[in-house]
Amino acid sequence: MLSKKVQYAIVALTRLAKEYNKGPILISDIAKQQTIPKKFLENILLDLKNSGYLGSKKGKGGGYYLIKHPSEINIADIIRLFDGAIALLPCATFKYYQACPFHKDESTCGFRNIIKEVRNQSVNILKNNSLADILRIEEELKNKKK
Repeated sequence: MLSKKVQYAIVALTRLAKEYNKGPILISDIAKQQTIPKKFLENILLDLKNSGYLGSKKGKGGGYYLIKHPSEINIADIIRLFDGAIALLPCATFKYYQACPFHKDESTCGFRNIIKEVRNQSVNILKNNSLADILRIEEELKNKKK
């Protein structure tokens, strides 16, 4: 399950993506509109800024804004930033690998291989979908509902 931090980050980034190139948005506005605790959101946005996704402006007309195009921010990178590995087992991850304590020869572990297949499919979907895709899908769903 994705942490609240990842969920809030995606929601806040999606909000910022809707306003891409329209100027900064106040933390308090995002927090209120998206019902995210403001203090928690401040930390998330700071992490996103420090990771090169956001810029900020102080003072009147200040706030946060995307410094990358929404199509350049994939969901897998955001999940990894806050939650680490996407795989369900440490022995099935790319970046956060840990040896399996149960099998000396991981290559013969059927369960690990199934989890690696789940990881591969998940990573593929998450890497190939961006904030722009979230916005597009939301628009399609709204239009379908009409």
